[in-house]
Amino acid sequence: MIRITHICARFALAFSALLIPMALVCPPAFADGTPVRVRGSVVSLDGSKLVVRAKDGKDVSVSLADNFAALAVVKSSMADIKEGTFIGTATVTQPDTTLRSVEVVVFPDNLRGTAEGHYPWDLGSSSMMTNATVANAVKAVDGQTVTVTYKGGEKKIDIPANVPVVALVPASKDDIAPGAIVFVPAERQSDGSLHAGAVLFGKDGVIPPM
Repeated sequence: MIRITHICARFALAFSALLIPMALVCPPAFADGTPVRVRGSVVSLDGSKLVVRAKDGKDVSVSLADNFAALAVVKSSMADIKEGTFIGTATVTQPDTTLRSVEVVVFPDNLRGTAEGHYPWDLGSSSMMTNATVANAVKAVDGQTVTVTYKGGEKKIDIPANVPVVALVPASKDDIAPGAIVFVPAERQSDGSLHAGAVLFGKDGVIPPM
C-alpha cells in the first residue's frame, strides 16, 4: 500500500508540474492517504471543489490543490507508440501468461517518468498498470507488440489494434465544464475527504480510458 500511495502521489504531482512554473509551490503529496481513482462526469467545479458523478450514480467531492493541473485526454493512434515514447498502459494477463493491453496513454515528454513502474490497477480482474518507455515496437497482424522498460524491470505487451490510444495535452481549467468525462487520481485522507493535484478530462468526445 505504501508503494502504491507513493506512486499516486507522484502521479498527481507530476501532472501538476506540467502547467505550473517551478517557482510556485507544488501541491502536497498527501503521503498518508489511500489512493482513489475517481471516474465519472463533472457535476460542478467551484474553485478548488470538484464534484463528479461516478458510474454508480453517486456524487463524489474532490478537493483540488489551488494550482491543480488540467489535462485534456485526446485521441491518439498506434503510430504514436514508437521507440523512445513514454506510455502508460493497463493490461490483463492472458492464459499463456502474456500481457494484453486494454488501453494506452501516450505521455508528453515533460511528463516522462510519471508514476513509472508496473503495479496493480482497477480495470478488470488482476489488471496491472505499466508506465514505461517503449524500447522496441514490432507490428503484428492485429496491432503490435512492444517491449517497455522501467526502473527495475521490463515487460513485453501485446497491444491489439482495437484498444483506445489517447494522449495528454495541456488545457485550461475553464475547459472542465459540467458533463465533461474525467479521471482524477486522488487520495483519501483520514477524515474521509479526497484530495487531488490534477484533473484529466476527455476532449472532442474522447472518454478517458485509464
